[in-house]
Amino acid sequence: MIKVAAAGDIHAGGPDNERLAAAFSAIGSEADLILLAGDLTLHGEPEEARSLARVVQEIEKPIVAVLGNHDWHANRRDEVVAILSEAGIRMLDRDWVVLDLAGTKVGVVGVKGFIGGFPDSELPDFGEPSLRRVYAETTQEVDALRRGLEAIASCPIRIALLHYSPTTTTLEGEPRVIWAFLGSDRLAAPIADHRPDLVLHGHGHLGTFEGFIGAVPVYNVAQPVMGKDFWVFELGAD
Repeated sequence: MIKVAAAGDIHAGGPDNERLAAAFSAIGSEADLILLAGDLTLHGEPEEARSLARVVQEIEKPIVAVLGNHDWHANRRDEVVAILSEAGIRMLDRDWVVLDLAGTKVGVVGVKGFIGGFPDSELPDFGEPSLRRVYAETTQEVDALRRGLEAIASCPIRIALLHYSPTTTTLEGEPRVIWAFLGSDRLAAPIADHRPDLVLHGHGHLGTFEGFIGAVPVYNVAQPVMGKDFWVFELGAD
């Protein structure tokens, strides 16, 4: 069994940095792996990334993260990624990593995901070029998620880490009129096909903690949803 601690939307650089430091310090001794589901910073500023880097510098357990929409806001994505990578966080952007934890191979696929909506309210690949570019961006995230899940297929434990939601089952509680901006049902297809052991996302602050894609468990680990700093999942190889 391994213990995976997960949180999303931690927004480093904001007013709760002291609490954030205490939370990481506590979870560092409990979990085998820490996963961060995007919105690592408040506005995507390098100094905010440095504040998170300072928080995690004493953590010896592996930390894997994806970016969220907040992390792109200042358009300084490369600087943010470089700072967090140098601090020891494994940043995944349409990528995957295989970790050896307690003698078990754990595969983690990381994509930001993107918008597009869900059945009965989906953005089509039609119309103005700007809208079609949004559709194409989501397509790239979906394709990367599929490639990653194929790459880690042989791992005894497989995890998909996103920021945007792949299902409405974890968005209940959010106003339905904004669901199209909180994720895309198109992200669910690779998950349904490859059936990872665990799917994690953030972004939906008013959503629901637990959902499913078929029989695959999906958890919205945005901190406002959890009402706690980290959620810990115990996973074992079949």
